[in-house]
Amino acid sequence: MVTEQVFGDVRPEDDYTHPLGPEENFNESMYFNFFDNRLRRGGFLRIGNRANEGYAEVTLSLFEPDGSVLFNYKRPEIANNEALDAGGMRFETLEPLVRHRTTYDGSAVFLARPEEMSDPGKAFRENPHKKVQIDLTHEGVAPVFGSRGSDAPHENEAEGFGRAHYEQHMRVTGSLTIDGETSEIDGYGLRDHSWGPRYWQNILSYRWLNCSFGPALNIMVSEINRTKTDRTEWGVVIRDGVVSRITGVSIETQFDADEPFHRAMRADVTLEDGEKVVVEGKVVGFIPLRNRRQGHVTHIGEAMTEYTCLGHTGLGISEYLDQIQ
Repeated sequence: MVTEQVFGDVRPEDDYTHPLGPEENFNESMYFNFFDNRLRRGGFLRIGNRANEGYAEVTLSLFEPDGSVLFNYKRPEIANNEALDAGGMRFETLEPLVRHRTTYDGSAVFLARPEEMSDPGKAFRENPHKKVQIDLTHEGVAPVFGSRGSDAPHENEAEGFGRAHYEQHMRVTGSLTIDGETSEIDGYGLRDHSWGPRYWQNILSYRWLNCSFGPALNIMVSEINRTKTDRTEWGVVIRDGVVSRITGVSIETQFDADEPFHRAMRADVTLEDGEKVVVEGKVVGFIPLRNRRQGHVTHIGEAMTEYTCLGHTGLGISEYLDQIQ
């Protein structure tokens, strides 16, 4: 049972788009992930509006039980920030801070060997494409947590990574259709919403671990290194709707020997009351993504991850960002 709807200063009107800021790199994005533990399938959808630059970032990633991944990334043109609706993907707020709908009608490249996405152009050319249709409803199983930040323009847009950000764990139901074959989804996941100036190159690294085990337990663990000396550790453990802040994070990760691809992790977290909690994860599906700006390459590893925590086991996502020098 959720004991409070919001943990922070987020308002119902924040669940819609915001006035477009003056920064060239103003970005408003929503992200939704979902995982069906019975089907061993999941994925995420993201739209990031960059209206001042004239386009949206549209990302779809679907993890299959055998380790294959269906993926697409588009940059369709947009002229304003009035909706999150581009490239065949659409997000609707049905009830603010409670219920959302995500849909997609388009294609995705099928990757039997997802590591091939290290070279996106070649991966898209040399692998088959499949028709994908998604219609999902996301309903909160835990409070919203995060902050709406300041309405003032960022003093240095070149250093921005979003001024506002909040997240919420969700129950997810609906349908996923691939090449005409439909699966009914009944699982859990997490959504987030951010707005403000953003370049992916403006932080050194981050680790983002999250899983909804259902109404009884939800976790999010975050470790952000903005510079070599500016480090942020935060997150939440939510039990039966009661939020406990994470005040300390220590993550040990197993990587591939010759690539920055993460395969397993253990997070030792400290809660605000001093309680120690262990989160362990094993990667069961992985795709390496990248973002490039002015010749600088940012690696973003996305992984469907089987987590164990406080006696619960379930699928979630682990996302690792690193700047490639």
